[in-house]
Amino acid sequence: MNVAPYLLIILKKLWAAFKDLIPIILVVVFFQSVVIQQPLPDIGEIIFGILIVIVGLMLFIEGLEMSLFPLGDAMAYGLAKKGSLFWLLGFSFLLGFSTTIAEPALIAITKEASVIFSGEGLIESNQKTMNMFALYLRLTVAISVGLAIVIGVLRILKGWPLHYLILGGYVMVMLMTLIAPEAIIGLAYDAGGVTTSTITVPLVTALGVGLATVIKGRSPLIDGFGLIAFASLLPMIFVMAYGLFWF
Repeated sequence: MNVAPYLLIILKKLWAAFKDLIPIILVVVFFQSVVIQQPLPDIGEIIFGILIVIVGLMLFIEGLEMSLFPLGDAMAYGLAKKGSLFWLLGFSFLLGFSTTIAEPALIAITKEASVIFSGEGLIESNQKTMNMFALYLRLTVAISVGLAIVIGVLRILKGWPLHYLILGGYVMVMLMTLIAPEAIIGLAYDAGGVTTSTITVPLVTALGVGLATVIKGRSPLIDGFGLIAFASLLPMIFVMAYGLFWF
């Protein structure tokens, strides 16, 4: 068996992953050597770590192309052909909810928020209350993302203009900012950023593009994208409402 062609493909993919990391490496090296003017600590360990990152990035991208993108397309196609709005919207909500509730970045930020809020005296300084605050905050964000995906899918089905919904959503964000407790506003804005994870983005994007491809009269380019915008927008509104409930 001739392994040379496969080895060449792997090397090309590793090189592509390395090229994606070059800007980060150059920035770190520049500031460490020119601005801080100190040698990199544990240079051997750093180089080994970069190699691991390159391999991991290559495998991650390959995994997206082999599984998540085709899976999202196939499920969008199957649900659209089934013709059941209930199952399509149910799947959309559960997709957004399940990928968000397990998002490590969200878990980290909710735990950190519970510690900070208890330290500031905004919630009771005991482990039970802190855990409850963090859990309910995660559930709030996850539910908001699920609803956001549902709204995005309805937009594709109905042909609603994206910019009207986005502008309306940000008007609501601004109005909520005026009445929400000041302590929760920064957290709410951050919550909009941590919801779009490495699993959510490819699956949701594939779902949107797949639906727009299958449904007659919809353009994958115009109608297929935009679901991620809703997934970042709605959590800000829901977390500020969560703050109104707690404080």
